[in-house]
Amino acid sequence: MSLSVFFSPLNINKFTPDAGFYNSYLGMKTVFYREEFPELPEDTYDIAIMGVMDDRAAAGNEGCALGPDYFREQFYRLNEGPYTTRIVDLGNIRAGATIADTYVAVKTVVAELVKLNIVPVIIGGGQDITYAQYLAYENLEQKVDLVVVDDRFDLDDDDQEGLAARSDTYLNKILLHQPNYLFNFSNIGYQTYYVNQESLQVMSKLYFDVHRLGEFSQDISSTEPVIRNASMISFDIGAIRSSDACANANAGPNGFYGEQACRIARYAGMSDKLTSIGFYEFNPAYDQNGQTAMLLAQMIWYFVDGFYNRKKDFPLVPKSHYLIYRASLSDGTGELLFVKSKKSDRWWMQVPYPAGISENERYHLVPCRYEDYTTAVNGEMPDLWWRTYQKLL
Repeated sequence: MSLSVFFSPLNINKFTPDAGFYNSYLGMKTVFYREEFPELPEDTYDIAIMGVMDDRAAAGNEGCALGPDYFREQFYRLNEGPYTTRIVDLGNIRAGATIADTYVAVKTVVAELVKLNIVPVIIGGGQDITYAQYLAYENLEQKVDLVVVDDRFDLDDDDQEGLAARSDTYLNKILLHQPNYLFNFSNIGYQTYYVNQESLQVMSKLYFDVHRLGEFSQDISSTEPVIRNASMISFDIGAIRSSDACANANAGPNGFYGEQACRIARYAGMSDKLTSIGFYEFNPAYDQNGQTAMLLAQMIWYFVDGFYNRKKDFPLVPKSHYLIYRASLSDGTGELLFVKSKKSDRWWMQVPYPAGISENERYHLVPCRYEDYTTAVNGEMPDLWWRTYQKLL
């Protein structure tokens, strides 16, 4: 089945400057779906832009379905970086007869693109589309590490049945979905007053990684190991403070700064493991002078920049490119092994599989910080090691 059945072609005149694109603009470097749907032969494109024009489940943020073309108006006027981009814009998935139909379309498209080794960049639409993005991995026979950049968990009570979700409840759908192929969930940037204690207890019991906004106020680079572990990412524009990104009906006064959001997006692009990313809840009805559209365009520019600067250093081949560090625990229960890339100076921690769990691998490698290594050197067990081991049981 051709993916063209899910997409509407683009009217490129809507986002082309009056004088046309300069030769250095991304608009001149990208292949667009206009009349003929682009063929997607193997090893032709690296990144696929796709809009999802459905906001029926965007709680309190109706209007975000119109976001994709406003984003394009800004993105394709940006200059290509010092690399040759291979980007295709597939157009927009319009709202289906039901929201479940939209989910099926997104699921099918994302799954096919991942199989083709093309990274889909989804421009929503409500964040409930994350659920459809997740469903794409169901038949790919791989566990999913989901990272969400959001100021809350979207775990509100959900009394809906079936495939439908809402932007404030979609995480329930993911956690309860069967078969369960979610290995880890991480939240970056939650704000405590938006999160009830029961939700925090759920995260703790499931050994998931959740990080308050305040953890990154001094050093946004602390998000990098969390992001490096992601198979897929969902970024809610509401995680950015309203002064920097006002185009969201639920935007608040606190959140990430615009430059921090760009760095997070670049870290996402640099992750060798990441295979899809979605940016949701951008609502042009609330934008002022196109500020949020410009910021979103710059974020995705940084994602592209990160992608073309991937280090391809996921351990451990060849072993000569890595350093192995050992740290003994003070209670005498054993030692922990850490891996450092000579190419990027990034760290990983080896967590052994419990006996009988994995026949093919002895260790699970989880991205970590240098601080995790120093914790182990001081004889203490890093919390990340313990949470990961519990998930392997």
